Amino acid sequence: MPEKVKTFLLHPRTLLIVFIIAAIGASVQNYLLGFHPYIAPLPGSYPNDIMNKPGLMEQFNGKFLTEYNNYVIFKSSFFHLLHGTNLYGLYPNEHWDFFKYSPTFSLLMAPMAYLHDVVGLSVWNILNAITVFFAIRMPPFSEKTRSLLLWLVSLELLTSLQNNQSNGLMCGLIIAAYGSMQKGKPLWATLWLALSVYIKVYGAIGFALFLFYPQDRIKFVLYSAMWMAVLFALPLIVTPMPTLIWQYQNWLELMKADAVAATGLSVAGWLNTWFGLSDVKSIVSIGGIVLFLAQFVRFDLYKTEAYKIMMVASMLIWVVIFNHKAESPTFIIAMAGVGIWYYARPKTTWRTVTVVLAFVFTSLSTTDVFPPFLRNSFVYPYTIKAVPCIIIWFVVFAEIMLMKRDEQIADRVPAIQ
Repeated sequence: MPEKVKTFLLHPRTLLIVFIIAAIGASVQNYLLGFHPYIAPLPGSYPNDIMNKPGLMEQFNGKFLTEYNNYVIFKSSFFHLLHGTNLYGLYPNEHWDFFKYSPTFSLLMAPMAYLHDVVGLSVWNILNAITVFFAIRMPPFSEKTRSLLLWLVSLELLTSLQNNQSNGLMCGLIIAAYGSMQKGKPLWATLWLALSVYIKVYGAIGFALFLFYPQDRIKFVLYSAMWMAVLFALPLIVTPMPTLIWQYQNWLELMKADAVAATGLSVAGWLNTWFGLSDVKSIVSIGGIVLFLAQFVRFDLYKTEAYKIMMVASMLIWVVIFNHKAESPTFIIAMAGVGIWYYARPKTTWRTVTVVLAFVFTSLSTTDVFPPFLRNSFVYPYTIKAVPCIIIWFVVFAEIMLMKRDEQIADRVPAIQ
């Protein structure tokens, strides 16, 4: 590749423009696809989905849905919050599926809720895209490495954008929390983590970062409590306290019901599709928690930068592969973890091959690069998208447990910027 082309492609401005264009392009494409009539899934298509209950799917017969259904769910939730109706009820005349985020998230959708759909959807997707962009520029890698990492996750980001998901935000907020702690800014780090929790509760995993910054632990705890309380109460701007408490109770009930509904593209899903182990979700969840916590026994490494960034990589992959609701758009988070692991470790042939295989079987396998017959008979039935990330997480786990005190981040800049 000519040097000028390489320089152009790796320039941060180029990547920022590409991310914004991708966000707008995905939004306009979804909007122009218009509405389509609801088509009932074949029996057994969603055996573990919370929607697969008598009387629920039937409510959508004769309804028309958009290609940007997730955004419609988010947008509509603000008006439900405003009018005091159940955020977590079913609204067949508006959208498919349940709203599963917090009342605070509903309030924060207010600026977009009043915009025309194509504009609001574009703003939403741009927000997700630029959050990933700016967060990935925070880890202590060289400029070139940051750009390569952005290209590595770009396809997964596009998948998330095409599905109007919040996974770009989740990915970016967790990485940004680490970057802010590295810069000695616990106020901002705790805000990013609190926001992630009020989007999807698994963002709470990032609060474990406070263990690695003893000089800021008290501030970290106090700021975390402050932001969690502020964000909890924020919807009081538009709804009274009794209604808000009721909304949180409804949210809890929905999450309980949802927790037993599926296995997703996860370790549990892989064990089910490969080995027919259908009743192992609880065991896998407990085992995953135990293994994740085991990484924290390396007290001697808490001040080692290589350990910290490896733990960030581990968190990003772990929250996906042990998530019973993980789906294809969720893997922007896991692939960011894969990339951080790869660039933090010494370059070896086997690591490079592993990342290439992850890109092929995680990022490309669910796209048109793989013919439909391969996707339908191999990729989807056997949870192929999750397998490379599962393997890499166990590699990350082993490397963390065997890490030495003097190890360094392989592609580290001289000083944290």
